Amino acid sequence: MGGHSVQLDQKALWGGKESPFQVSYGKMMMWFFLISDALTFGGLLVAYGFTRHDCLEAWPIGEETFNSLPFLGHGYPLLYVALMTFILIVSSVTMVLAVEAGHRMDKKGVIKWMIATIIGGFFFVGSQAWEWYHFIHGSEFGKVELSDGSVAIVKGHFGEIENFTVTVAGRHHKKGEVIKEDLMHTFQHAAAAGHIENEIITLHDGSKAKINKAKDHDLTLIIKKSGSRYKSDKEHRMITGKQAHDLYYGALYSGESNRVIYGANLKQNEYGPQQYAQFFFFITGFHGFHVFSGVVINIIICLGVVAGTYHKRGHYEMVEKTGLYWHFVDLVWVFVFTFFYLI
Repeated sequence: MGGHSVQLDQKALWGGKESPFQVSYGKMMMWFFLISDALTFGGLLVAYGFTRHDCLEAWPIGEETFNSLPFLGHGYPLLYVALMTFILIVSSVTMVLAVEAGHRMDKKGVIKWMIATIIGGFFFVGSQAWEWYHFIHGSEFGKVELSDGSVAIVKGHFGEIENFTVTVAGRHHKKGEVIKEDLMHTFQHAAAAGHIENEIITLHDGSKAKINKAKDHDLTLIIKKSGSRYKSDKEHRMITGKQAHDLYYGALYSGESNRVIYGANLKQNEYGPQQYAQFFFFITGFHGFHVFSGVVINIIICLGVVAGTYHKRGHYEMVEKTGLYWHFVDLVWVFVFTFFYLI
């Protein structure tokens, strides 16, 4: 740290026994760690690039997959991811200000800017958890396999499910009963299992009910995998209007299992090839772990600043070393954001 480095003459600088750049052992070890970690992330992104190149045609597009905002629903392509990125970059700025305050031995300034950095880190981690939750549960429409074997993702406004009216009694529900709770979860679970046929849903207790649902709007099928009739090339990949409605609900209400897939996990993926979800969970999860670790480290160092530990030492090099890690985490996210969401 320049603020407390000892100035050496030319003979001492190049005569051995001293670092010519006056870098402390701790800071040098931090750089070694960051370089090795950068190689790890680099390897993951290169593997992601090779895998994407092999199945480019069916690979999801970022603005089609990540288009939701908390409490506002769909229709905001990449807006929330951009907000997360902006907050993380701002937290890097506040970390710089904390280090600068440390150079000036401004204890209050270090505390103020480190707290701002910690808040930004918590916002990012929480936002990433929300993104994971949304990614795992999927859209309201899901991914659908059409009658010709082609596979399409679905865009549009999903009409609200108003209720289920029981037509055939089961173990728990009586004929004529109107069900108004847990409608979407029940609907999606039944659709994936093939328990919906001709707008009649078979519930978990064996009862059957009519689905009372509002009409969808602006329904669009985007072909991701070609079949015998519908193709995924740019010219023919979009199906809209009544044809899109008939194709989608023809598959949804066919009574066949696995015609519709909702959300993503390590075995299936609504948004595209299975490898896409695997890379998403691994790369963003690995980075999220780094951010969470950075927040914890920042809290520990901030507590040391509050206690006056570093002020008594006469320097705030620990804040600077923490800052190096935090800037690295921010820089890695810029690459992840670019390659995973934008390209």
